[in-house]
Amino acid sequence: MRTRSVMALDASGFHRVVYHEWGSVDNDRVLMCVHGLARNSRDFDDLAATLARDYRVVCPDMPGRGESDWLASGVAYDIPGYMNDIVTLLARLDVEQVDWVGTSMGGIIGICLAALPGSPIRSLVLNDIGCFIDKTALQRIARYLGDHRFHSLMDVEQYMRQTYSAYRGLNDKQWQHLVKFGHRLVMDESSADKPYALHYDPRIAEQSLAVQDQDIDLEPFWRQVTCPQLLIWGDQSDVLNADTVARMQQHRADLDLYRIPGMSHAPSLMETEQITAIQQWLRDNRVTS
Repeated sequence: MRTRSVMALDASGFHRVVYHEWGSVDNDRVLMCVHGLARNSRDFDDLAATLARDYRVVCPDMPGRGESDWLASGVAYDIPGYMNDIVTLLARLDVEQVDWVGTSMGGIIGICLAALPGSPIRSLVLNDIGCFIDKTALQRIARYLGDHRFHSLMDVEQYMRQTYSAYRGLNDKQWQHLVKFGHRLVMDESSADKPYALHYDPRIAEQSLAVQDQDIDLEPFWRQVTCPQLLIWGDQSDVLNADTVARMQQHRADLDLYRIPGMSHAPSLMETEQITAIQQWLRDNRVTS
């Protein structure tokens, strides 16, 4: 794994976007893996290690998460900004086309980019995200976000195990991996008793609260996406429900669906079966594209 960064522009100036890269830099098949709202790029380590046999795999920390800079006060964490960051990263990578794996928020970014004329996205893997998100799901997500503080890393792990029910199939080593890269140390007087926090800007929670009473309707964008798509669906998900899946299938008969029974939002993509399904779909798509 190689770690690099690129400077991207926002309304107040520049911010640094860190990305981790796997596989040969000479491979012209590039796979972009983009994480969910409160997650970070290291969620994809297991997936990237496997797919690096076929791809140059690039996993960015979106601004405000992981090792990337937090945005300045007054600058919004929003999809147009993330799209600009990705375009800057693609220019740094000097690639014209990418395949895309996006979990939740990462899938929304992928849909919006793939909908544009001349999009560089060749194929799209959407992890538990579709063309419509009900506000009740957004309200649930907004409730667990925030500036949480913890006494110990054990407390961080306990919180994650309680919050991310879809990750229940992970082993202890994988949970430790999530904790290692999902926390940050807070070194100020207010944190003396609880020095551990989650590895994202708490302002992300504030902005999520501000929009929690509005449904998100991406159908006008999604209908413009013409590239091959795999939809990963945890069939107990409140973010991607059965009605939305049916609507997407009705509009696109060629939409490939990978249904995971009993799974809530969002599959970790760290389990062997999930990794294998993505790998096989990408290989099949490579043959037919």
